[in-house]
Amino acid sequence: MMKKIGRKKEQGTEALTIADRLGAAVEAKLLEKKRVLAEEEQRRRAAEEARRREEQKSFAELLEESELDWRKFK
Repeated sequence: MMKKIGRKKEQGTEALTIADRLGAAVEAKLLEKKRVLAEEEQRRRAAEEARRREEQKSFAELLEESELDWRKFK
């Protein structure tokens, strides 16, 4: 038979956070990296959305954006 191994309750010890274990400098670097990656992801999504909208334009929208003037070719 297997014996059940009980977990020891930590009494009197505080739960350490990641910041406590790593230190303030490392935590600051990680938070900065997280912010940079979030900004990059947001820019990537915005670029993808703009590309998708450009591909979905109708003929009328493309014609309105065109700088060509039919009067010049009359």
